Amino acid sequence: MMNYPLTTKSILERAKMLYAKKEIVCRDYSGMFRYNYGQFYERTCRLANTLEGLGVKRGERVATLAWNTHRHLELYLAVPTMGCVLHTLNLRLFPDQLIYVINHAEDRVIMVDQDLLPLLEAIKDKLTTVKHFVIMNDTAELPQTALSPAHSYEKLLAEASPAYNFPSDLDEWSPAAMCYTTATTGDPKGVVYTHRAILLHSLSCLSTDMMGLSERDTVMAVVPMFHANAWGMPFTATWTGSKQVFPGSRPDPAILCQLIQDEKVTMTAGVPTIWMGILQVAEKVKYDFSSVKGFICGGSAIPLALMKAYDEKLGVPVIHAYGMTETTPLVTLSRTKSYMDQWPEDQQYTIRVKQGVVAPGLELKIVGENGEDLPHDGKTMGELLIRGPWIAGEYYKNPEKSAECMKDGWLHTNDIATIDEEGYIFICDRTKDLIKSGGEWISSVDMENTIMAHPAVAEAAVIAMPHEKWDERPMACVVLKPDYAGKTTEEDIKSFLDGKMAKWMLPDKVLFIEEIPKTSVGKFNKKELRKLYL
Repeated sequence: MMNYPLTTKSILERAKMLYAKKEIVCRDYSGMFRYNYGQFYERTCRLANTLEGLGVKRGERVATLAWNTHRHLELYLAVPTMGCVLHTLNLRLFPDQLIYVINHAEDRVIMVDQDLLPLLEAIKDKLTTVKHFVIMNDTAELPQTALSPAHSYEKLLAEASPAYNFPSDLDEWSPAAMCYTTATTGDPKGVVYTHRAILLHSLSCLSTDMMGLSERDTVMAVVPMFHANAWGMPFTATWTGSKQVFPGSRPDPAILCQLIQDEKVTMTAGVPTIWMGILQVAEKVKYDFSSVKGFICGGSAIPLALMKAYDEKLGVPVIHAYGMTETTPLVTLSRTKSYMDQWPEDQQYTIRVKQGVVAPGLELKIVGENGEDLPHDGKTMGELLIRGPWIAGEYYKNPEKSAECMKDGWLHTNDIATIDEEGYIFICDRTKDLIKSGGEWISSVDMENTIMAHPAVAEAAVIAMPHEKWDERPMACVVLKPDYAGKTTEEDIKSFLDGKMAKWMLPDKVLFIEEIPKTSVGKFNKKELRKLYL
């Protein structure tokens, strides 16, 4: 066999060669922007020349502080394919965290969307390695800014040569991109993705029982491009020539609904809070979602009630998935097997609500407290371990955390899961969020999903509160829908749970609150809940 490297050049060159006429669409600051893969390729060449002109050398980091836009896609492909490393900055990090990740990664250039300038201007004096700031907007005019030296993205590209010879000698094991975890405690941890990992991950995503994308699809990345490669969608969709749609700086539910309808989106991905928002809008205004093949949902568990609502009210299947920053990120995706089509609907839902089966190319297992392998019976809970060619083997410049999480060739996820006889995994909880009551475990995720099936409930998060006798007991923090505020009681919620969960599991307390705090990627921030209410 030929020893030919797996690099992002093959993604970029294939898009140019086969799909030059296919469209890329972005809701930009001034309206809808449209171009094709042929024009996209030319701009990536101009971008590579621009970065070389700014003195960026092979292996150095180019950071982005940006929304989901066509410019961000250009950076996704140009930066790694020229031999540099794309570092996507989480725009929702606290200032101290942003300072840490920029300095820790030793970013040389930061590409920033115009409306995000204040985030960088507030910390500019503490950035020790950055040599240039490039501002992205719709025009070549440089906006007023305290950043220096500052350049206009569009002006630089207009002045750059449209011809660039992307290198063919890149090592497939060389870094292509990096992302930092959204740490709720301690500093964020850096994960570096190699060219090889990105391509193998993309191939797995393209398999029919995973994302199954093709040239005929229209893909809209709702999951932020600053988070875990936008779940691989920019690379995967570009490789297969799918039409791509980017919502830009205002990804609110009404705009997303309009884009899905107008651009005939077939596949998209996001966290449950996004799909909750879209459902609320789509219930009031009738949109045409007939083009949609599925909404992929990950980041946290989807409530069964939400999955059913999409089926019944919009006719759109929600497809459960699971992954982590450390896994590039797709690990599992939940589609029913062919013979399950004959099962009763309720039995099919018990499968669909799970996180799914492992992606081709990966291995996983669950282990007990002493590291022993546990049975795949759908009941026994253990820590989920993962290994494979796109799983991180270490954290960037962090040997202590690497030794803690990557042991004996397996990534230790700190997620507690079951695996059933069919091979479907179900994430019961994060290790730190499980509630241990009288020596027995209670899954906060199970309880949250059950509570959110109540017609009055918009959101629910369950945390452990200390108990003198039982060590810990569950407390449910509940946000009611506007029409039910002040009308639904604690007893109503407990009565609803009675019969759906064992009596000893029922929450000792139901607290009604106005809003559940979220992390930067839309997950419930239980650390903040504990700080506020315990």
